[in-house]
Amino acid sequence: MQASSPPVTGQLADVDLRLLRVFKAVAECGGMASAELELNIAMSTISRHIKDLEERLGLVLCRRGRGGFALTPEGVQVYDAALQLLAATEAFRGHLHDVHRRLGGDLHVALFEKTASNPEARIAQAVARFHRAAPQATLHLHVGAIGMIERGVIDGRYHLGIIPGHRESGTLAYSDLFGETMQLYAGAGHAWFDASASRPEPGWDDLRQQAIAGLGYHSPNMGLMHSQRLERRATASDQEAVATLILSGAFVGFLPDHYAQPFVADGRLRAIAPGTLQYTCRYFAIVRRSPAPLRLTQAFLDALASEQGLSAAAAAPAPSA
Repeated sequence: MQASSPPVTGQLADVDLRLLRVFKAVAECGGMASAELELNIAMSTISRHIKDLEERLGLVLCRRGRGGFALTPEGVQVYDAALQLLAATEAFRGHLHDVHRRLGGDLHVALFEKTASNPEARIAQAVARFHRAAPQATLHLHVGAIGMIERGVIDGRYHLGIIPGHRESGTLAYSDLFGETMQLYAGAGHAWFDASASRPEPGWDDLRQQAIAGLGYHSPNMGLMHSQRLERRATASDQEAVATLILSGAFVGFLPDHYAQPFVADGRLRAIAPGTLQYTCRYFAIVRRSPAPLRLTQAFLDALASEQGLSAAAAAPAPSA
């Protein structure tokens, strides 16, 4: 593609940031039509913005046609670079608020899924407490898998993450928050669903003979599978997918007890050997060790600590070594 003007190589204007934000939304939505609602602008305008960005960079960023929407290899690289640039821009704004001693600006917090129904989490209450302390701040709440949250905190896309503990990174600081109990469940139609007084409760050896559904990425669930020598016969991208597989009656699997409760109440799931076939995990707030968290991030950590009955010092990340 022949650029109509010299590519942007060392100078960035406000227009470039605006175009990069449009491109980011298009890439994450999987196309211009899907990005219309996200950006609240017409698809023709989005298309023009993408074309302008391509001309300014001297690159083709995406393909549009009968085969659907896809980023080019150059588009993938620009997308990754744009994430870092936009995160750095927001961090700069946050630092300015710190300089002025204001609790304002944008705060991006990422949560592991299915925490809202956990009565121990008290994240909603922490959000309310944070909003009272920083009413001028804009809070952005994201939900994702553990790895996505860890990477996002490390690269600066998220200021703070809340994840179950599974392995620690030296780049991150961890603040212990709350616990969660994972029970083994069977769905209607599975042989283990119907309880029988004459049949002894199954144990770990019995579970090794069953078709098990579990999360397909590094997590406490995967750690348990390895430690107990269990084999997954179906993998899932999230807890909702695990629940669907269990509800099919073809698999058993572990779910948070608070999340499974409505299915149990409806008679669609049953906890199996709850005194034996279960495990617990702890949830942690994670932030980067360096640089030190912004005042806005620390305010959210303090709100989490207060709701858990911890001191503010307990929520403060350990200093970098």
